Amino acid sequence: MRNSVFLEPEPEVNLYDDTGRSLSQAWDRIRVPIIVPILRFALYVCIAMSVMRFIERVYMAIVIGCVKCLGRKRYTKYNLDAIKEDLEQNRNYPMVLVQIPMFNEKEVYKLSIGAACGLSWPSDRLIVQVLDDSTNEVLRALVELECQRWIEKGVNVKYETRNNRNGYKAGALRDGLKKPYVEDCEFVVIFDADYQPEEDFLWRTVPYLLENPELALVQARWKFVNANECLMTRLQEMPLDYHFSVEQEVGSSTCSFFGFNGTAGVWRIQAVSDAGGWKDRTTVEDMDLAVRASVKGWKFIFVGDLSVKNELPSTFKAYRFQQHRWSCGPANLFRKMFKEILFCERVSIWKKFHVIYAFSFVRKIVAHWVTFFFYCIVIPATILVPEVHLPKPIAVYLPATITLLNAASTPRSLHLLVFWILFENVMSLHRSKAAIIGLLEASRVNEWIVTEKLGNALKQKYSIPKVSKRPRSRIAERIHFLELIMGMYMLHCAFYNMIFANDHFFIYLLLQAGAFFIIGLGYIGTIVPT
Repeated sequence: MRNSVFLEPEPEVNLYDDTGRSLSQAWDRIRVPIIVPILRFALYVCIAMSVMRFIERVYMAIVIGCVKCLGRKRYTKYNLDAIKEDLEQNRNYPMVLVQIPMFNEKEVYKLSIGAACGLSWPSDRLIVQVLDDSTNEVLRALVELECQRWIEKGVNVKYETRNNRNGYKAGALRDGLKKPYVEDCEFVVIFDADYQPEEDFLWRTVPYLLENPELALVQARWKFVNANECLMTRLQEMPLDYHFSVEQEVGSSTCSFFGFNGTAGVWRIQAVSDAGGWKDRTTVEDMDLAVRASVKGWKFIFVGDLSVKNELPSTFKAYRFQQHRWSCGPANLFRKMFKEILFCERVSIWKKFHVIYAFSFVRKIVAHWVTFFFYCIVIPATILVPEVHLPKPIAVYLPATITLLNAASTPRSLHLLVFWILFENVMSLHRSKAAIIGLLEASRVNEWIVTEKLGNALKQKYSIPKVSKRPRSRIAERIHFLELIMGMYMLHCAFYNMIFANDHFFIYLLLQAGAFFIIGLGYIGTIVPT
């Protein structure tokens, strides 16, 4: 009988196990000597920024509480009725110019022109100037026709166009003030194309400027006509309500300074000229002018009980471009004007501190960075690197307090608080990137894309009953890869936390990952059919 030779089978080589083991070993080698120090430093920086933001929010809450309890709002100190009565008796009305800059505003141009022409003021002391930079010749003809219609009704309307868009909005406003018929005007009112002031707007703003010659600007707040259009517009309403109810009011009450909102405001033309006029060096020409006028010693007043109707961007594409401009511009302006503000001798140290630290640095830069880098990068990373200890009070209680202080301005949306937190964290990705671009003056620093307004277009064109399917749109415009990458990162951290940790932090991570995925796939806001 032959001897049988039995050979042991060779073990199978699992390529995936080897790769995983190699990656795990590489991670272990770099984690302690390299990753831990970097992450710990980032954590300390983020904690410092979080504390800065917390202190600034608590300070504003204390100030606004005192202002409301004591009735110390600055605009309530003026006796508008007496000023109005004096104007009517003496018939000494100042000449007022209303500027409406627009660019291809096919859905809203009639609303804005009609509202401006309907303002209550002596017709011989009012000029409505429509600054049309539209590139659509058909639309230009329609806008001019609308202006002609109001001219026939007796309103002094001036329709102005340019052969170029140099300076964008700032360039249009600057060129408009150079017209010969503006020389007699004392004040200029600015309304963007989707803003609809009430008839008595001038009577509730101009008297402040007549009473106090040191005032350069009277700013009204905004009222959103489409806040209930979709979840995204409801979430936009919350921070904007806080901005007007708290930030603008505190700035007006404490040091007579706040950022001009670019619209729904009345400027003294002398102050505009004294500050150097409109400049197009950043994408926030309104804030630029406000800071320069403040440095010259001019004062501002915010009228919180006067609101002007306007439209929130309801498509995510329009909102993303708007937030890029609103985040990049202030950071770029901070870079350009830091020294000028610091060494200015015409304003107090307190006002310098407010403009540089609170208004520019904390609100326009730190707020975006701490939201993204701390809550979306560093905190999830501490789960993967347990050697870095995360102080729970800093990670939980400070942001909770900041969030509640913000949400208090919009009590009707308190039930949307969780959605707002998740949405703001996603948007902080774009805002942080834009702020870095502004500080470094990188590409896109001067990118100007007009925020798309839909007006009543969707209601008029797509109000077909029994249509439940979402309109088709181009996939490339709906997919956002940065959000999807962040969603994958948050999801990985959530699974790691579920497997290896004993806390429930994965709940937040899963929710935040879901928010990144939903927005990354374009399922947010109104989707306009192509």
